[in-house]
Amino acid sequence: MVDAHQTFVIVGGGLAGAKAAETLRAEGFTGRVILICDERDHPYERPPLSKGFLLGKEERDSVFVHEPAWYAQAQIELHLGQPAVRLDPEARTVRLGDGTLIAYDKLLLATGAEPRRLDIPGTGLAGVHHLRRLAHAERLRGVLASLGRDNGHLVIAGAGWIGLEVAAAARSYGAEVTVVEAAPTPLHGILGPELGGLFTDLHREHGVRFHFGARFTEIVGEGGMVLAVRTDDGEEHPAHDVLAAIGAAPRTALAEQAGLDLADPETGGGVAVDATLRTSDPYIYAAGDVAAADHPLLDTRLRVEHWANALNGGPAAARAMLGQDISYDRIPYFFSDQYDVGMEYSGYAPPGSYAQVVCRGDVAKREFIAFWLAADGRLLAGMNVNVWDVAESIQQLIRSGAPLEPGALADPQVPLAALLP
Repeated sequence: MVDAHQTFVIVGGGLAGAKAAETLRAEGFTGRVILICDERDHPYERPPLSKGFLLGKEERDSVFVHEPAWYAQAQIELHLGQPAVRLDPEARTVRLGDGTLIAYDKLLLATGAEPRRLDIPGTGLAGVHHLRRLAHAERLRGVLASLGRDNGHLVIAGAGWIGLEVAAAARSYGAEVTVVEAAPTPLHGILGPELGGLFTDLHREHGVRFHFGARFTEIVGEGGMVLAVRTDDGEEHPAHDVLAAIGAAPRTALAEQAGLDLADPETGGGVAVDATLRTSDPYIYAAGDVAAADHPLLDTRLRVEHWANALNGGPAAARAMLGQDISYDRIPYFFSDQYDVGMEYSGYAPPGSYAQVVCRGDVAKREFIAFWLAADGRLLAGMNVNVWDVAESIQQLIRSGAPLEPGALADPQVPLAALLP
């Protein structure tokens, strides 16, 4: 049971933290709720930063989780622009950057992730960018517009989701774009060789140049400005600006300093939590990008960086903090929009885990569903491309764990619901 004398602290002002605070109040918690945000902006959602907002189709105010006035109305105590710098599990206190010491009864770590940095000469030049925060997106939106006006050239390190979405946005502004990727196709570690080429063709049709099998070795500049990018195969690519989109690392420094158990960095790292999202300390929970959770359905420890995990993980952790019986087993889900292609991906099918990929629909027209099947016929993941209202059915098939007939999966005349046991 919880009461008005308890204090719940949330460290992290992203979607997971904001939704956790909202859920605590919605579930009737009457104690203090303190939300610590190291950014000066109110909590916001990240997908628009590489999609609608970056494209100039959405206004700045549209990215925020709640109206600023909501926090006072819900009696959420906000500490904006104040990072948490020390966590003391024994004393149950958290110290902020300005020296403020806050005591808690339970605490949620929702510290998220940060962009991985290029470790090469030239990263200090003015034209080198990352995309993680609202301030990054505001700056990059202006850069892309300027490149489009001046026929400038953007070189992107990494052909993951962020790299591809920014490439699409840059082309919409008219900028020249080159993407350098070490793997043989975009999204190789997610979609595998079977479907990575789909995104190669899509972007090439829109004028993006790809340079596969290579990595940045140096960003060349003069007078503080970017001039070119050199790669490890001896090539040099002219550039006015550079985007490093080589992934994100969980922000675990606070947890590590506090002595909490961490997940193996080789499998993605993060703060280790059980299926209730509780850490190795019984009074501390973790959710969102930073949490590496024991997934009861997939039977593995999994750290998921996508929007849906923050949206659902924050509320699940809040309910667990309130003593509710929680088992967080959401199917991983993410979406992307690039040019006229929209897609949704549900499931988990890392390289080596699946035996075949089956498609239904017209792959050439980019209107299809792809299914990743295990050797025993179980559905591990599904991706619908320009086909809608099927993600829930795909997730139900994954949950069922039933062996599926590839021919039936490939047949558009067989409703997905009919394949459920």
